[in-house]
Amino acid sequence: MIAAVVLVVYTVAAAIWLPRLGRRAARWADRAPRLAIATWQAAGASVVASAVLAGLAFAVPADVVGHGLAGLFRACADMLSSRSRLTVVGAVALLVAGLVLARAVYCGAATLLRARTRRREHAELLGLLGRHDSDLDAVVVEHDERLAYCLPGRNAQIVITTGALRTLAPEQVAAVLEHERAHLRGRHHLVLAWAEALVRAFPGVPLFVRGRAEITRLVELLADDVAARRHPRVQIAAALVRLATGRVPAFTLGAGGETALVRVRRMLNPEEPLRRRERVAGLLAVAFLLAGPAMVALVPGVSSFLAHNCHSLFSL
Repeated sequence: MIAAVVLVVYTVAAAIWLPRLGRRAARWADRAPRLAIATWQAAGASVVASAVLAGLAFAVPADVVGHGLAGLFRACADMLSSRSRLTVVGAVALLVAGLVLARAVYCGAATLLRARTRRREHAELLGLLGRHDSDLDAVVVEHDERLAYCLPGRNAQIVITTGALRTLAPEQVAAVLEHERAHLRGRHHLVLAWAEALVRAFPGVPLFVRGRAEITRLVELLADDVAARRHPRVQIAAALVRLATGRVPAFTLGAGGETALVRVRRMLNPEEPLRRRERVAGLLAVAFLLAGPAMVALVPGVSSFLAHNCHSLFSL
């Protein structure tokens, strides 16, 4: 019961307070966007997992787990029979845990399916309006607005408008296209889909709302950093300035957008990367967020298991 209460308290506290810690770590996140993305993802997964495990901890007594798998299976069978040990509180907790898990899975699948449908429709439109440029390895669309974006998925494509080609220098075009390739190679659309699914599944939760906004920003920083490995940062910054006002389709990933001007300053004034100890601390935080709820849920069962088996051993 104590483990269940701890998990419930952690779920509520993390959902409300972790975003505030994220604001304090904003500069740290800008220096290591990949690690920051993993941290936000781990935080979201940790809250969902702790909510589900709290329900299970309320429903399944620690002594049942402590008697081993045979005892656990027997208790589960009893719960489904007239000899049920499941209390009203346990039944409600188990129902809530199932609903949380089902809601997360459903919204995740719905988000992926919706985005896939819209991308397929957009790809069909590009087939009619665009032409593939083999030199750029991108689809060129006749349009005055300066746009560059990628359409992820099975048949991934990079799209750039003639307005962007007329405005950008060749070096800047190459840098922008590398930015979009970084999105495709990193499968950033799946990262964004996870963040979007959590917001849709549990609207209004501060952690998930803040996490979506941060992950949306961080994937752009990460793609900038990948592009900067092959192209001068000044060329990326110049391209971002020219693409800042472009509005790409919501289900795509574009080089411009609302964060472009902030990213320009970051490109022109790069900060020192994280030191080893800072990176190790970040990795440990990710590991704690992912493993913490499971460890809390397992402690009572493991303690009961050890007590039962040690007692049996000393009785021989």
